[in-house]
Amino acid sequence: MDSVTQFALGATVGAAVLGRRLGLRKAAITGGLLATLPDLDVFWPESDPVERFVTHRSATHSLLMHALVTPVLGEGLRRTMSDLKELAWRRGVMLAWGAVFLCLTTHALLDATTIYGTQLLWPLNRIPYAVGSMFIIDPVYTIPLLVMTVWAFFKKQYHAGYGRGIAVAIVASTGYLVWSIFAQQMIEERGRHLLADAGLGHDQLIATPTPFNTLFWRVIAVDHDRYYNVYLPILGKETDTDIYQQTRFSPGLDCWLNVVRERGAPVVRLADFSQGFFALIENNNDITYADLRMGMTPYFVFNYKVAERENGIIVEKPAVRISGLPRAAEGDWLWLLAGARGNMETRPAERAQRVVSRVKAEAVDASSIKANKDGRC
Repeated sequence: MDSVTQFALGATVGAAVLGRRLGLRKAAITGGLLATLPDLDVFWPESDPVERFVTHRSATHSLLMHALVTPVLGEGLRRTMSDLKELAWRRGVMLAWGAVFLCLTTHALLDATTIYGTQLLWPLNRIPYAVGSMFIIDPVYTIPLLVMTVWAFFKKQYHAGYGRGIAVAIVASTGYLVWSIFAQQMIEERGRHLLADAGLGHDQLIATPTPFNTLFWRVIAVDHDRYYNVYLPILGKETDTDIYQQTRFSPGLDCWLNVVRERGAPVVRLADFSQGFFALIENNNDITYADLRMGMTPYFVFNYKVAERENGIIVEKPAVRISGLPRAAEGDWLWLLAGARGNMETRPAERAQRVVSRVKAEAVDASSIKANKDGRC
């Protein structure tokens, strides 16, 4: 999640655990700073952009590492704050260590609700766990926590009213997370049914929220050399839904990927990290990788140039991240707003790729858009 949300979550946790002893302002600042620590991995020196991409949210976001560093940070906190130091050892440890552990672990667990992936069990395994039910910035989740953070800054001493406010904020934000997971499962099921009714198969499918909300969702269905985008509003009707087909592999790039996989090329690490939700596209002899899970077609957040075609031969190049691309296509913001309200419209940026318009509960002839899926090279 974004830094403001993580700070607000940590501040709220800090105020809840330490507020009675340290005072609200000091407890909130302490909790917010502790919750910011996991994201310091962005400052690790790393010359390889692929390594930076796949190792973000690893060691510093590991629940195991949090358990290991809690005694160190917790004891340091207990000994440097007189209000905690003067307590009996057991009581001081419970408060200081508990605050540290909760601020660190809630950061990692919240990150795991987004689609990027968080290596919660590093170094036992390097699996990037990703629920994918939350967008990286969601005001509905953040606002209750932010209110409690600001309140703590202006009200120095803990009081019963603030305690009730914390309870409400935590229940509201946690309830919203639970709602997002429920909504995601519901949308994924609707997406499967719509694709099946349209006669379109898929190998993998996932639903992720569109920016800043959980009312409008994007279903990504991967089908070998193509993928489908299906945009589904919680409040809308399935009969108002379009399906868009996009190219996942430019001709021959699936075979090239199989060849370079044998020698562990960087593009393979990128492909594996995306858990299959990626595209390899050739444009003007440049071959680029895109993680389909983050961003919206055709402007994805993580794009890397990985190879070039020279004299008809694909030549692998050191991966370089492509920056400066727009974050949204023309007309997207009005289209997103309409979708969140349940008014489903054709997305302007994908109008040309629409293969099924206004889906109804009847199969369509997909033979004209079906290409070779057997993976032969």
